[in-house]
Amino acid sequence: MINPHAKLSSNLFSAEIEKKPTRDGFGLGTVEAGKKDQNVVVLCADLKESTRAEWFEKEFPDRFIEVGVAEQNMAALGAGFAAAGKVPYIASYAAFSPGRNYEQIRTTIALNERPVIVCGMHAGVSVGPDGATHQMLEDMGLMRMLPNMTVLNPGDAEEARKTVVWAATHTGPVYIRFGRSNVPTFTTPETPFVVGKALTLWSAQEGTQPKVALVATGSLSYEALLAARSLASEGIESIVLHMPSVKPLDEEALMDAAKKCGRVITIEEHQIAGGFGSAVAECLSECYPVPVMRLGLRDTFGQSGTPDELLEYYGLTAPKIAETARKFVKGA
Repeated sequence: MINPHAKLSSNLFSAEIEKKPTRDGFGLGTVEAGKKDQNVVVLCADLKESTRAEWFEKEFPDRFIEVGVAEQNMAALGAGFAAAGKVPYIASYAAFSPGRNYEQIRTTIALNERPVIVCGMHAGVSVGPDGATHQMLEDMGLMRMLPNMTVLNPGDAEEARKTVVWAATHTGPVYIRFGRSNVPTFTTPETPFVVGKALTLWSAQEGTQPKVALVATGSLSYEALLAARSLASEGIESIVLHMPSVKPLDEEALMDAAKKCGRVITIEEHQIAGGFGSAVAECLSECYPVPVMRLGLRDTFGQSGTPDELLEYYGLTAPKIAETARKFVKGA
């Protein structure tokens, strides 16, 4: 049953649901933040079209800095801008930032608690034909291990816009993950978004016992929602938690879902080692141990293919999630 408090898209399950890449939320969000605060600046590493940083450049050309193919310098410059009172967003493919400049992010940004917003674009396997070299699958793990770092993984373009605008008001470093492929826009401007809080997309019918909690992050939360609807049609009730905030994690909502369901499946477009599923498993192992199944990539790099082909191959589509849930509930 759709949670009415989530205030989701009116055509949630329609084939006509609007689809956009979450990177569009970055472009829109930086322009909005720039209008609110003249200290906002955007730095880019020679990828302004792909990252949508050019949207900010068109509005505020004097506050846009093209660094070139120099991601390490971009991170250090971002730290310097923050130290001087600016609000810097640094944007590149996630494979390069934080992939190439991790040490600079660690030392000049996180260690010094500089309020730099690190924006990792084209993350996950759904970047598609670019293949394994550009399919960054380790970024959330790298970033969530850094002290002082907030890690956000928005579910759609609208939520991505909200994360970008919020980040400009935060006093510490932030990492935000974005994708290239078109994904359903299942949230609305009215949908609640609070850093550190989960959003319940689907609840069990009143008077029924949910058998499994589907806990997802990023655009795969929509696939989890579709899976929940399919399971409900078979009499398997579930709860779907969408967690755009990977760090801090909503431990209260997570434990509540675990207590109600007794089983948890995590869903992420990322390596299961060290990522979102690991964060969930770590929390539950300490606070409320229940069986946990992690869906994601298992110790493997990505490969070339269309986004749909790759998500299907790695078991991250709604039918695959539902199939896993059925077996998990039955103890198979």
